[in-house]
Amino acid sequence: MSLTLAIVGRPNVGKSTLFNRLVGKKLALVDDQPGVTRDLREGQGRIADLKFTVIDSAGLEEATDDSLQGRMRRLTERAVEMADVCLFMIDARAGVLPADEVFADILRKKNAHVILAANKAEGKAADATVLEAFSLGLGEPIRMSAEHGEGMGELLDFLRPIAEGLTEQAAADAPEIDVDVSDDETEEFLSPTKERPLQIAVVGRPNAGKSTLINQIIGEERLLTGPEAGITRDAISVQQTWFDVPMRIFDTAGMRKKAKVQEKLEKLSVSDGLRAVKFAEVVVVLLDAQIPFEQQDLRIADLAEREGRAVVVAVNKWDAETEKQQKLKELRQSFERLLPQLRGAPLVTVSAKTGKGLDRLHQAIMRAHEVWNRRATTAQLNRWLTGMLEQHPPPAPGGKRIKMRYAAQVKTRPPAFVVMTSHPDAVPESYKRYLVNGLRTDFDMPGTPVRLYLRDQGDKNPYKDKKAAQPSRLSKHLRTSRKS
Repeated sequence: MSLTLAIVGRPNVGKSTLFNRLVGKKLALVDDQPGVTRDLREGQGRIADLKFTVIDSAGLEEATDDSLQGRMRRLTERAVEMADVCLFMIDARAGVLPADEVFADILRKKNAHVILAANKAEGKAADATVLEAFSLGLGEPIRMSAEHGEGMGELLDFLRPIAEGLTEQAAADAPEIDVDVSDDETEEFLSPTKERPLQIAVVGRPNAGKSTLINQIIGEERLLTGPEAGITRDAISVQQTWFDVPMRIFDTAGMRKKAKVQEKLEKLSVSDGLRAVKFAEVVVVLLDAQIPFEQQDLRIADLAEREGRAVVVAVNKWDAETEKQQKLKELRQSFERLLPQLRGAPLVTVSAKTGKGLDRLHQAIMRAHEVWNRRATTAQLNRWLTGMLEQHPPPAPGGKRIKMRYAAQVKTRPPAFVVMTSHPDAVPESYKRYLVNGLRTDFDMPGTPVRLYLRDQGDKNPYKDKKAAQPSRLSKHLRTSRKS
């Protein structure tokens, strides 16, 4: 898991200087004048062998209104909430100011991991400030000089155990995907449990109704909603037993076209949503019934398929639709035409506002999850492959005759198959699609990503060398004739 470190503090304490040192480039403007940094700036930081994402933030101001300073403060506070670790910097030359005490109290509530750093701590003049910093209640401060690179080793000592803990937690939370299978295993798939709940990500464009839908599922107003687009900023997960099935549901920020994503916080929010897709088992792509299947919707659905996740398409705001039958017919036709790679995936209509259709959504999710875990025995697959070859033999590009010998399933979550064949590189994409479509139809795997790999078996004839080594009857007869 990638560690995210946010650098915060009052204006002009040296945050951007440290940011530039950690990323190894002068990405952030640095000046003696306070308040130069206004937006969040992200870069790839590194100390020794530890790599992480580092965020440079605007200086914390005491303003809480809608002024520029107030908006900058809210942006910084949001970065603190989203980061894994917060590095709170104070100026060792100026000492601990009342504003530092206020912000230290805020940070204790907003982030579990807060590291205190006394910057500009060169020389004995900073000794008094370092001792005074203990009063902030954030533990022992790191003596640091961002300008001269002092204190980097101590910062590494703080970050390494946190990074290791986050990696272990990410491994524990991650779904079991690409599970190896064999013919000896049972047909039952990995059922959700309280320890490993079914992980669902709800994704879509801004204002599609994702947070409203999740609130309706859990039965309480836990997530902030409203008519404004883009209220949700980061991927928030809630645990809920929904129709007796333990689930962890991720509410993600709305994903707009890349060209329109200008605000730094929104870029962080979108990347957080993409990470939620990678951690999910089932992805619910939520569409707006009034403007379904826009370009961004198609990109989001395609991303989920490429990541190998089971996909359910849900059309929201169905209660406002008047011509329901005609609209549903148009939606199905558009789905088949625009997302052929997800042909057969569940498409359900819901109303997040009224809760209508949630039972159908639950059934679609469980169905998609079951298909995602589908297994087929090698015997079944080989009978299937024989029938496919008889119905439509593979072509012979360049005169090369392609022989497909046998097939086997090697993984589930998503289903993955291997076909042993001669000349695998010569098999056209159209024939691979023919095989994939056959797998979907004959083994009842609609909509789920199917991975098909062609492998070169080579010449596995065990008698080839023996035949070459042993003389034939005719050669024996000829030798005997010559002797006589």
